[in-house]
Amino acid sequence: MTSLRKLGTSDLEVFPLALGGNVFGWTADEKDSFAVLDAYTAAGGNFIDTADSYSAWVEGNEGGESETIIGKWLAARGNRADVVIATKVSQHPRYRGLTAANIKAAADASLTRLGTDYIDLYYTHFDQPEVPVEEIITALDDLVKAGKVRATAASNITPERLKASLDFSATEGLARYVALQPHYNLVSRDTYEGPLQTLAADYGLAAVPYYALAKGFLTGKYRPGTTIDSPRAAGAGAYLETPRGTRVLTALDNIAKSRNTDPATVALAWLLTQPTITAPIASARTADQLPPLLAVADLTLTPEDVTHLTEASA
Repeated sequence: MTSLRKLGTSDLEVFPLALGGNVFGWTADEKDSFAVLDAYTAAGGNFIDTADSYSAWVEGNEGGESETIIGKWLAARGNRADVVIATKVSQHPRYRGLTAANIKAAADASLTRLGTDYIDLYYTHFDQPEVPVEEIITALDDLVKAGKVRATAASNITPERLKASLDFSATEGLARYVALQPHYNLVSRDTYEGPLQTLAADYGLAAVPYYALAKGFLTGKYRPGTTIDSPRAAGAGAYLETPRGTRVLTALDNIAKSRNTDPATVALAWLLTQPTITAPIASARTADQLPPLLAVADLTLTPEDVTHLTEASA
């Protein structure tokens, strides 16, 4: 049984791989989504990441489709207490922004779609610098006090705004962020490594990186001359055109071969060796795509493996 990891300073304990819900209601229909959720939890997974805006970008969708599917699955399985549900606010077409009124209205809408009376981890999805951190933090604290949210977190935020938020929480004795969701992987290290990572370490925040597999590039399925049928193919394929991307793929191939595992597993395992990282996020359209992701829970890289990957991705 894989041991769970403490999520920052909260009392939440999570599996070392968060399941991304961005594909539910997009590239995975309800049936496939249920199969993925079943397979993930059967393997010991308990940390499901979604957002109120998933997947508003799909023609015919209005946002909230992912939460609705997860809510139906929770109701069908009767397992709400066994899973940690993370969702986000600020990008739903009808609930844009981070004013206090919008945060509270969006949270209620998410709770309705999820069919639950509490959200385990509630992120500000994209920071809105025009809204004072005092307003945002106070609204989130109100949700915690009301029992609608267990813990709060931030994604896509500058170091300056993050520090201001944490300091305001401390000064006023309000609920403070326990986690951070940055864009971070072997071919995108620049946004997180530096001030954000230092802040996370200094304040005991758990980092839960998104695009952990660089839109699928780090699975190793994107190669020169190959065509992949995926909505993310163009974004993932772009990494092939960079020296860093080529170096990283070669390093992943070498280590995966020597450890009898998959490149995706190695890429996720590298993230788990980095300071502050608690659980990278990865998504699967079908249950068949899950095994190499779940295998990260049982793979420990050697110091030489880590150095090899870190240097290749520099």
